[in-house]
Amino acid sequence: MPHSTPEVPRRKVRLARGASPWLLPTLATAAVSLARSRRSGKWAAVAVPSTALAAGMLWFFRDPEREITQGRVISPADGVVQSIMPWKDGRTRVAIFMSPLNVHVNRAPLAGTVTSVEHIPGGYVPAFNKESENNERVVWHFDTEIGDVEMIQIAGAVARRIVPYVPAGTKVEQGDRIGLIRFGSRVDVYLPEGVDVAVEVGQATVAGVTRLDRD
Repeated sequence: MPHSTPEVPRRKVRLARGASPWLLPTLATAAVSLARSRRSGKWAAVAVPSTALAAGMLWFFRDPEREITQGRVISPADGVVQSIMPWKDGRTRVAIFMSPLNVHVNRAPLAGTVTSVEHIPGGYVPAFNKESENNERVVWHFDTEIGDVEMIQIAGAVARRIVPYVPAGTKVEQGDRIGLIRFGSRVDVYLPEGVDVAVEVGQATVAGVTRLDRD
């Protein structure tokens, strides 16, 4: 008897929470233009770009499942390490730049309790610019087994909205989804004093998968 090939489990990809204000109007426009394009050449001209935009939005707001890595501190964001900077208080800041092609759902870098979620208004210069530190941002603090850990979501030139998923007081597991930044942006993690950095500038990171610390 011929051997059957075992089925490979498919990983589900869902859409990010907080995507609907952008996604639904785009999908509706694409659907209407496609339906009317059969009768009108003008609508056909609209259907092509609107469908392409809808497909791009679906790709941007994807939220894939991840196998969470074991480690003290893991990356909260997909992107590229932009800078690694020692801080005066002994901490080390790891800045991760997220392009519009990255998954923009952010994850908890450690297990613990969210002690504060603070929204700070600001500008919208490109997230790779040094002045982006004054951009609109959300500052997170986590009470963890290695102490207080700070994480900052920074809006970019296009990203005009940061959507936290959980409030202060929430207990999170490492790798839990905690928020979304729409379009290109940056996420900073401050590693506590004594925690060695395992990544390098220019290295790609995957949220929930890449370790930021070294044993």
